[in-house]
Amino acid sequence: MTDAVGTAAHLTAAPARRGSAAALRLRAASEYVVIPILAVVAASLIFALFLLALGKSPAAFLDLLWIGGFGSAFSWSNTLSRAAPLILTALTVAIPAQLGLTIIGGEGALVLGGFAAAALAVPFVGSGAPAAVVLPLMALAAVAAGGLWIGLAGLLRLKRGVNETISSLLLSYIAIAVTLFFIEGPLRDPASTAKASTLPIGAAYAVGKMPFLKVHWGFAAGVVAAALLGVLMSRTTFGFAARITGGNIRAAQAQGLPVGKLTLACCSLAGAAAGLAGFFEVAAVQGRANASLAAGYGFTGILVSFLARHNPFAILPVAVLFGGLAAAGGLVQRRMGLPDATVLVLQGFIFVVLLASETLYGRFPVFRISGRQGRA
Repeated sequence: MTDAVGTAAHLTAAPARRGSAAALRLRAASEYVVIPILAVVAASLIFALFLLALGKSPAAFLDLLWIGGFGSAFSWSNTLSRAAPLILTALTVAIPAQLGLTIIGGEGALVLGGFAAAALAVPFVGSGAPAAVVLPLMALAAVAAGGLWIGLAGLLRLKRGVNETISSLLLSYIAIAVTLFFIEGPLRDPASTAKASTLPIGAAYAVGKMPFLKVHWGFAAGVVAAALLGVLMSRTTFGFAARITGGNIRAAQAQGLPVGKLTLACCSLAGAAAGLAGFFEVAAVQGRANASLAAGYGFTGILVSFLARHNPFAILPVAVLFGGLAAAGGLVQRRMGLPDATVLVLQGFIFVVLLASETLYGRFPVFRISGRQGRA
């Protein structure tokens, strides 16, 4: 009889314990939301002091930031258009980060991908080839170029032990230099006197805008890519193996996980995302390959990924936030008499404070799960 009562009490208490454990896990996970938010707030306060030192009003800056980034339908269109490449270049950082790799060469992969897309399209201009054929080929060329370029950084790490942070950054500069060589040399459009560029791809091979939003399809592609890669890294055996490798590479090797293949696959996927961003910059924004492809999206994507804690799903709102910052830069320049790079100063403060905030994780008792609570 006593055993029956004890069993019944155990079964009754089990849902409560499961609920308590879920609440504790949620409390522990909330640390990864609260600390980045605090970092942004702290950086904003430092930036406010910076503005006051210049004799400018932080309140006026905030007001213009809202108007320029989110205050109207036009502002939202501009913001989402700028967020599109940020989503894809942030994924370039976030996916290898699952394996403990720090890839910061998304800018070069974007530029090289855009150039590959434009170079493939030029021979078809005026040929009458259908856009349904040419556009997928352009996208494939961009994705392949970006994937191979970042994959090379992974290969150097795997085969030669070269630090992937340094190699990806150097490869980025090489990609930009190679692109500019062809744009300013063999593939230059003779009519492009003010700014060297390739021949225009023409309206026939331009990517249009989504209905009602007035935003090019690159934003939708970024959302889909983030969702798919988020599911891949969090809900599949591939993603689980990648996280195990990132947590302890020796343990992963001891378990027989294909560390080399995982490294190359993640780096290639990361580069493909940046290459896809380059395709949309050519097909939906620039209409040709030129020096404007190197607009800094790859470097801002690093900050977006770190602020999102390398979570593909969290990258979406963070990219929209930074897209709004970039969209408001021109308005701030005109209304407050500040340089357009003022927004970059704010981004710099956020990045420095965010890096400093890494020391705060695990230090707040409110987020900590005690051993007794964990056993409950």
